[in-house]
Amino acid sequence: MSAQEREQRPGARRPRPTAGTGDRGPRRTVQPARLVAYDVLRAVSDSDAYANLVLPPTIADAGLTPQDAALATELTYGTLRRRGTYDAVIAAAADRDTSSIDPVVLDALRLAVHQLLATRVASHAAVNESVNLVATRTGRGAASFANAVLRRIARESPGQWLERVEAEARSDDERLALRAAHPVWVIRALRRALAAEGRVEELDALLEADNASPEVTLVALPGLAEPGEPRRPYAPTAFASPGGDPRRPVAESGGAVRVQDEGSQLVALALAEATPIRAGERWLDLCAGPGGKTALLAAIAREHEVVLEANEVVPTRARLVRKALRAVPGDVTVHERDGRELAREHRGAFDRILVDAPCTGLGALRRRPEARWRKTPADVAELVPLQVELLSAALDALAPGGIVAYVTCSPHLAETTGVVQEVLRDRPGVVELDARRVVREVSRSPIDLADDGRAASGSAQLWPHRHGTDAMFLALLQRTDDDTERKD
Repeated sequence: MSAQEREQRPGARRPRPTAGTGDRGPRRTVQPARLVAYDVLRAVSDSDAYANLVLPPTIADAGLTPQDAALATELTYGTLRRRGTYDAVIAAAADRDTSSIDPVVLDALRLAVHQLLATRVASHAAVNESVNLVATRTGRGAASFANAVLRRIARESPGQWLERVEAEARSDDERLALRAAHPVWVIRALRRALAAEGRVEELDALLEADNASPEVTLVALPGLAEPGEPRRPYAPTAFASPGGDPRRPVAESGGAVRVQDEGSQLVALALAEATPIRAGERWLDLCAGPGGKTALLAAIAREHEVVLEANEVVPTRARLVRKALRAVPGDVTVHERDGRELAREHRGAFDRILVDAPCTGLGALRRRPEARWRKTPADVAELVPLQVELLSAALDALAPGGIVAYVTCSPHLAETTGVVQEVLRDRPGVVELDARRVVREVSRSPIDLADDGRAASGSAQLWPHRHGTDAMFLALLQRTDDDTERKD
C-alpha cells in the first residue's frame, strides 16, 4: 500500500475536444484521447496525483468512446512507464537538460515521444497534434520549439535513439535503467531482493513485467459472490475481468465483486487461514485504506462469527474503507486514528491483525508507473521507522496465540525482511510462522515461492513476472503465551 495514495481528480484540468490558440492563426485541434492523456500527465506532474485514480473520472468527464478511452489509457500509462528514457531522448534532441524545459511543454513532448518511439501512431500525426497541443496551452513560441525537437526525434528510429542515449550512460546499471525505464536505485533494490531468493537472473523479466499493462483481476467476496471465469491460478476468490469496463460487474454485484489484485487477496486469505478460526475471535485491519483487503476480511469474518475492526488515519481513505464495506452485511467499526496509538491502547485484545504498512509501492509499478520516478531512497529511510513502529504496536495488541500479518506492496529488503528482523530482535515471545507454507495451502495450484518447502519459517514474496501479481510481501508473526513486552 502506498502512503500517498488518495482520491484525486485533476480539478479544472478537464480535456476539451478542441481548443483555440488564443492568438492569430488557424484554429488548432487536438484529438480528445490525447487531451485526456495530457491532462492526466499534468495532474501527475503538478499535483502528485496517481494516474489510476485520475484517469477514470477524466475519461468519464470527456465522454470518450470506448476506442478513445483505450487509446487515452495506453498513451497515459505508456508515457508514465518510460518517462526516464523519453526524458533522455528529449534532452539529446533539444540539446538541453529537461529541467530547463517548461513542464507544460515537457509533458506534451513526453506524450509525443511515446507515440513516436513506442506506438504505431503515424509520425506526422504525433508531431502535428503535439505541436497543436503545446500551442493551445502555451503559445506559438513554445510550439515552434516543440516542433523542432519532435521533428528531430522523428527522423531516427527507436533503436537509434536508444543506442544514442545508452552511449552516454556511465555504468551498466545506467544503461539498463535507460533500456528498462527504471531508476538505477530501483533496479539495484529489485536485484537485491531477487538475489535474496537466489533468483537474480530473473531481473530482466521483472523489469519487463513492470512495463506491461496488468490484467484486471476481480475478487468475489466469500459468502456473497462466486468467482466467475476465467479463474486466476492462485487465490480461490480471484478471477479475471471478462473484458469491457470492470466497473460493470462491480456495480451489478452491489460491491460483492470488486477489482483487487490477486496478490492482495492471497495475503488477506493467508492471515485468515494461518490457523483454524474460532467463533468470537476479534480481528483488526490496522492500516485499512482504501479498504479492499478489509472487505475481504469482513466477508470471511461474517462467515465465522468473528468481530472485525478497521483503522485508517487519513479521513478520505477512511471514507473509502466504509464504502468498500457496504457490500458486507454487518457492522465493522472504522476508526480514524494513528494506528500505533490505537494498537497500544488495546494491548492483548486482538486474535489477528493485518498491518498493510505504508510503503514505497515499488511492487505495484505496473499499476502506478509514476511511483518509480516519484520515489527516492530517502522515502525508504523515512518509511522504515514507521513500519517498525506499526508492527511493534500490532504485536502489543495481540492476544496470546494471536497472529499479525505484516504486508507491504514493496519487495525492497529494508521494508520487508529488514523490518521483521528488527522487530523480532526485541520480541523473544514472538515466532515467525512459515508464510510460504500458508500461501501454498491457500493457493488453488502450485505456486513458486523460491523455496523447497522445508523451511521451518519464512516470509513469502510474490512477483509480477513470476505470479502475475503485484510484488506483495507477507510475514506471519505469532505471539506465544509467554511473550513479554518489548523494551523501550
